[in-house]
Amino acid sequence: MSHDLQGRVALITGGGTGLGLGIATELGLMGAKVAIASRKESNLNCGLTHLRSKNIEALAVQTDVRDANEVAKTVDSVEAHFGPVDILINNAAGNFVVPAEKLSAHGWTSVVETVLNGTFFCSREVGRRLIQQDRHGSIVNIIAAYAWTGGAGTVHSASAKAGVLAMTKTLAVEWAQFGIRVNAVAPGPVETEGASRQLWADPDERRRLLTEIPLNRFGRVEEIAQAVLFLVSNEANFITGSTLTVDGGESLPHAWLPAVNALRNQTS
Repeated sequence: MSHDLQGRVALITGGGTGLGLGIATELGLMGAKVAIASRKESNLNCGLTHLRSKNIEALAVQTDVRDANEVAKTVDSVEAHFGPVDILINNAAGNFVVPAEKLSAHGWTSVVETVLNGTFFCSREVGRRLIQQDRHGSIVNIIAAYAWTGGAGTVHSASAKAGVLAMTKTLAVEWAQFGIRVNAVAPGPVETEGASRQLWADPDERRRLLTEIPLNRFGRVEEIAQAVLFLVSNEANFITGSTLTVDGGESLPHAWLPAVNALRNQTS
Protein backbone atom coordinates (compact mmCIF):
# COMPACT_ATOMS: atom_id res chain seq x y z
CA MET A 1 0.00 0.00 0.00
CA SER A 2 1.40 3.38 -1.01
CA HIS A 3 0.79 6.67 0.76
CA ASP A 4 2.68 8.85 -1.71
CA LEU A 5 1.95 12.54 -1.10
CA GLN A 6 4.28 13.99 -3.72
CA GLY A 7 3.12 17.37 -4.96
CA ARG A 8 0.71 17.95 -2.08
CA VAL A 9 0.85 20.82 0.42
CA ALA A 10 -0.09 20.23 4.05
CA LEU A 11 -0.77 22.75 6.80
CA ILE A 12 -0.56 21.42 10.36
CA THR A 13 -1.71 23.65 13.22
CA GLY A 14 0.05 23.15 16.53
CA GLY A 15 2.74 21.62 14.35
CA GLY A 16 5.86 22.76 16.18
CA THR A 17 5.95 20.10 18.88
CA GLY A 18 4.56 16.78 20.02
CA LEU A 19 1.80 15.16 18.05
CA GLY A 20 1.58 17.97 15.48
CA LEU A 21 5.27 17.73 14.69
CA GLY A 22 5.01 13.95 14.46
CA ILE A 23 2.20 14.29 11.92
CA ALA A 24 4.12 16.93 9.96
CA THR A 25 7.14 14.62 9.87
CA GLU A 26 5.14 11.61 8.66
CA LEU A 27 3.45 13.60 5.88
CA GLY A 28 6.75 15.19 4.89
CA LEU A 29 8.53 11.84 4.67
CA MET A 30 5.80 10.73 2.27
CA GLY A 31 6.62 13.63 -0.03
CA ALA A 32 4.30 16.43 1.09
CA LYS A 33 5.51 20.00 1.49
CA VAL A 34 4.58 20.87 5.05
CA ALA A 35 3.77 24.14 6.78
CA ILE A 36 3.60 24.15 10.55
CA ALA A 37 1.69 26.83 12.46
CA SER A 38 1.94 27.74 16.13
CA ARG A 39 1.62 30.75 18.42
CA LYS A 40 5.08 30.19 19.91
CA GLU A 41 8.07 31.13 17.79
CA SER A 42 10.36 28.90 19.86
CA ASN A 43 8.23 25.85 19.06
CA LEU A 44 8.25 26.73 15.37
CA ASN A 45 12.03 27.13 15.29
CA CYS A 46 12.57 23.73 16.91
CA GLY A 47 9.99 22.10 14.66
CA LEU A 48 11.44 23.60 11.51
CA THR A 49 14.95 22.46 12.45
CA HIS A 50 13.67 18.92 13.02
CA LEU A 51 11.79 18.77 9.71
CA ARG A 52 14.67 20.12 7.69
CA SER A 53 17.01 17.62 9.34
CA LYS A 54 14.81 14.97 7.67
CA ASN A 55 15.20 16.73 4.28
CA ILE A 56 11.53 17.72 4.35
CA GLU A 57 10.47 20.87 2.52
CA ALA A 58 9.03 22.87 5.39
CA LEU A 59 7.75 26.31 6.32
CA ALA A 60 6.93 27.72 9.76
CA VAL A 61 4.26 30.38 10.22
CA GLN A 62 3.53 32.04 13.56
CA THR A 63 -0.22 32.37 14.00
CA ASP A 64 -3.07 32.30 16.48
CA VAL A 65 -5.84 30.08 15.15
CA ARG A 66 -8.34 31.92 17.36
CA ASP A 67 -8.03 34.93 15.05
CA ALA A 68 -9.72 34.43 11.66
CA ASN A 69 -7.68 37.22 10.08
CA GLU A 70 -4.41 35.64 11.21
CA VAL A 71 -5.57 32.31 9.81
CA ALA A 72 -6.23 33.91 6.41
CA LYS A 73 -2.77 35.49 6.42
CA THR A 74 -1.22 32.16 7.34
CA VAL A 75 -2.84 30.40 4.39
CA ASP A 76 -1.72 33.31 2.16
CA SER A 77 1.86 32.75 3.32
CA VAL A 78 1.72 29.01 2.68
CA GLU A 79 0.22 29.52 -0.79
CA ALA A 80 2.88 32.10 -1.66
CA HIS A 81 5.65 29.72 -0.59
CA PHE A 82 4.37 26.29 -1.67
CA GLY A 83 1.17 26.79 -3.65
CA PRO A 84 -2.42 25.92 -2.69
CA VAL A 85 -3.04 23.95 0.50
CA ASP A 86 -4.80 20.65 -0.12
CA ILE A 87 -4.24 18.94 3.25
CA LEU A 88 -5.22 20.57 6.54
CA ILE A 89 -4.57 18.99 9.94
CA ASN A 90 -6.40 20.80 12.75
CA ASN A 91 -4.25 19.80 15.70
CA ALA A 92 -3.91 23.04 17.71
CA ALA A 93 -5.44 22.50 21.14
CA GLY A 94 -5.22 23.21 24.82
CA ASN A 95 -6.05 21.04 27.81
CA PHE A 96 -5.49 20.70 31.53
CA VAL A 97 -7.26 18.78 34.25
CA VAL A 98 -9.53 20.86 36.47
CA PRO A 99 -12.84 20.31 38.31
CA ALA A 100 -15.61 22.07 36.37
CA GLU A 101 -16.60 24.30 39.29
CA LYS A 102 -13.01 25.56 39.58
CA LEU A 103 -12.53 26.28 35.87
CA SER A 104 -12.11 30.01 35.27
CA ALA A 105 -13.90 31.89 32.52
CA HIS A 106 -10.52 32.55 30.90
CA GLY A 107 -9.58 28.85 31.04
CA TRP A 108 -12.86 27.87 29.40
CA THR A 109 -12.64 30.54 26.71
CA SER A 110 -8.99 29.87 25.90
CA VAL A 111 -9.52 26.15 25.25
CA VAL A 112 -12.84 26.46 23.44
CA GLU A 113 -11.59 29.27 21.20
CA THR A 114 -8.45 27.34 20.27
CA VAL A 115 -10.06 23.95 19.70
CA LEU A 116 -13.52 24.79 18.36
CA ASN A 117 -13.17 28.26 16.85
CA GLY A 118 -9.66 27.60 15.59
CA THR A 119 -10.69 24.40 13.85
CA PHE A 120 -13.59 26.16 12.15
CA PHE A 121 -11.58 29.23 11.09
CA CYS A 122 -8.84 27.05 9.56
CA SER A 123 -11.31 24.67 7.91
CA ARG A 124 -13.39 27.49 6.49
CA GLU A 125 -10.34 29.29 5.10
CA VAL A 126 -8.85 26.23 3.42
CA GLY A 127 -12.27 24.89 2.36
CA ARG A 128 -13.25 28.19 0.74
CA ARG A 129 -10.07 28.27 -1.31
CA LEU A 130 -10.35 24.65 -2.39
CA ILE A 131 -13.91 25.32 -3.59
CA GLN A 132 -12.89 28.52 -5.40
CA GLN A 133 -9.93 26.79 -7.02
CA ASP A 134 -11.96 23.69 -7.92
CA ARG A 135 -9.43 21.51 -6.12
CA HIS A 136 -9.99 18.38 -4.07
CA GLY A 137 -8.61 18.25 -0.55
CA SER A 138 -8.54 16.49 2.79
CA ILE A 139 -9.06 17.81 6.31
CA VAL A 140 -8.32 15.79 9.44
CA ASN A 141 -9.35 17.05 12.87
CA ILE A 142 -7.58 15.74 15.95
CA ILE A 143 -10.16 15.11 18.66
CA ALA A 144 -10.41 12.60 21.56
CA ALA A 145 -12.71 9.79 22.58
CA TYR A 146 -14.15 11.92 25.37
CA ALA A 147 -15.77 13.99 22.60
CA TRP A 148 -18.57 11.38 22.74
CA THR A 149 -18.10 9.89 26.22
CA GLY A 150 -17.36 13.07 28.19
CA GLY A 151 -14.38 13.20 30.50
CA ALA A 152 -14.21 14.24 34.14
CA GLY A 153 -11.79 17.11 34.66
CA THR A 154 -11.84 18.17 31.01
CA VAL A 155 -15.22 19.87 30.57
CA HIS A 156 -13.63 22.64 28.46
CA SER A 157 -11.74 20.30 26.12
CA ALA A 158 -14.48 17.64 25.96
CA SER A 159 -17.11 20.24 25.07
CA ALA A 160 -14.90 21.82 22.41
CA LYS A 161 -13.92 18.50 20.85
CA ALA A 162 -17.54 17.34 20.84
CA GLY A 163 -18.23 20.45 18.77
CA VAL A 164 -15.37 19.54 16.43
CA LEU A 165 -16.80 16.04 16.05
CA ALA A 166 -20.14 17.53 14.96
CA MET A 167 -18.28 19.96 12.70
CA THR A 168 -16.39 17.08 11.08
CA LYS A 169 -19.59 15.29 10.12
CA THR A 170 -21.34 18.49 9.02
CA LEU A 171 -18.52 19.71 6.77
CA ALA A 172 -18.06 16.20 5.37
CA VAL A 173 -21.66 16.31 4.10
CA GLU A 174 -21.55 19.91 2.88
CA TRP A 175 -18.21 19.67 1.11
CA ALA A 176 -18.33 16.15 -0.33
CA GLN A 177 -19.75 17.58 -3.57
CA PHE A 178 -16.54 19.60 -3.95
CA GLY A 179 -14.24 16.62 -3.44
CA ILE A 180 -13.22 17.74 0.05
CA ARG A 181 -13.06 14.92 2.58
CA VAL A 182 -13.31 15.75 6.30
CA ASN A 183 -12.43 13.14 8.92
CA ALA A 184 -11.15 12.96 12.47
CA VAL A 185 -8.62 10.98 14.47
CA ALA A 186 -9.28 10.38 18.16
CA PRO A 187 -6.03 9.50 19.94
CA GLY A 188 -5.99 7.96 23.36
CA PRO A 189 -3.24 8.82 25.86
CA VAL A 190 -0.10 9.42 23.81
CA GLU A 191 3.38 9.73 25.25
CA THR A 192 4.41 13.31 24.54
CA GLU A 193 6.24 15.84 26.67
CA GLY A 194 3.19 18.08 27.01
CA ALA A 195 0.77 15.28 27.91
CA SER A 196 3.19 13.75 30.39
CA ARG A 197 3.63 17.11 32.10
CA GLN A 198 0.02 18.25 32.15
CA LEU A 199 -2.11 15.11 32.30
CA TRP A 200 -0.19 12.33 34.07
CA ALA A 201 2.79 13.93 35.80
CA ASP A 202 1.85 12.12 39.02
CA PRO A 203 3.21 8.52 38.96
CA ASP A 204 0.06 7.17 40.63
CA GLU A 205 -2.13 8.83 38.02
CA ARG A 206 0.07 7.41 35.28
CA ARG A 207 -0.32 3.90 36.67
CA ARG A 208 -4.07 4.38 37.02
CA LEU A 209 -4.37 5.52 33.41
CA LEU A 210 -2.47 2.47 32.19
CA THR A 211 -5.00 0.20 33.91
CA GLU A 212 -7.71 1.89 31.80
CA ILE A 213 -6.02 0.93 28.50
CA PRO A 214 -6.63 -2.71 27.48
CA LEU A 215 -3.39 -2.78 25.47
CA ASN A 216 -1.65 -1.68 28.70
CA ARG A 217 0.54 1.06 27.24
CA PHE A 218 0.40 4.64 26.04
CA GLY A 219 0.25 5.36 22.34
CA ARG A 220 3.23 6.54 20.32
CA VAL A 221 3.26 9.71 18.28
CA GLU A 222 4.11 7.83 15.10
CA GLU A 223 1.06 5.59 15.51
CA ILE A 224 -1.26 8.60 15.50
CA ALA A 225 0.66 10.15 12.61
CA GLN A 226 0.25 7.00 10.54
CA ALA A 227 -3.51 7.07 11.12
CA VAL A 228 -3.61 10.65 9.86
CA LEU A 229 -1.46 9.70 6.89
CA PHE A 230 -3.93 6.98 5.91
CA LEU A 231 -6.89 9.35 6.04
CA VAL A 232 -5.25 11.96 3.79
CA SER A 233 -3.95 9.37 1.34
CA ASN A 234 -5.62 8.13 -1.82
CA GLU A 235 -6.32 4.82 -0.08
CA ALA A 236 -8.98 6.65 1.97
CA ASN A 237 -10.67 8.38 -0.96
CA PHE A 238 -14.08 6.90 -0.09
CA ILE A 239 -13.89 7.82 3.60
CA THR A 240 -15.42 11.05 4.85
CA GLY A 241 -17.21 12.07 8.03
CA SER A 242 -15.53 9.25 9.93
CA THR A 243 -13.53 9.14 13.14
CA LEU A 244 -10.60 6.76 13.44
CA THR A 245 -10.05 5.95 17.12
CA VAL A 246 -6.45 5.11 18.04
CA ASP A 247 -6.53 4.57 21.78
CA GLY A 248 -5.47 1.02 22.62
CA GLY A 249 -9.09 0.18 23.42
CA GLU A 250 -9.41 2.78 26.18
CA SER A 251 -12.83 4.03 25.00
CA LEU A 252 -14.30 0.51 24.77
CA PRO A 253 -16.48 -0.70 27.65
CA HIS A 254 -14.17 -2.69 29.90
CA ALA A 255 -15.49 -2.29 33.44
CA TRP A 256 -15.95 -6.07 33.70
CA LEU A 257 -12.43 -6.89 32.50
CA PRO A 258 -10.95 -7.44 36.00
CA ALA A 259 -13.79 -9.87 36.83
CA VAL A 260 -13.30 -11.70 33.53
CA ASN A 261 -9.57 -11.99 34.17
CA ALA A 262 -10.27 -13.33 37.65
CA LEU A 263 -12.50 -16.03 36.16
CA ARG A 264 -9.84 -16.81 33.57
CA ASN A 265 -7.24 -17.28 36.29
CA GLN A 266 -9.56 -19.58 38.25
CA THR A 267 -10.08 -21.88 35.28
CA SER A 268 -6.52 -21.91 33.90
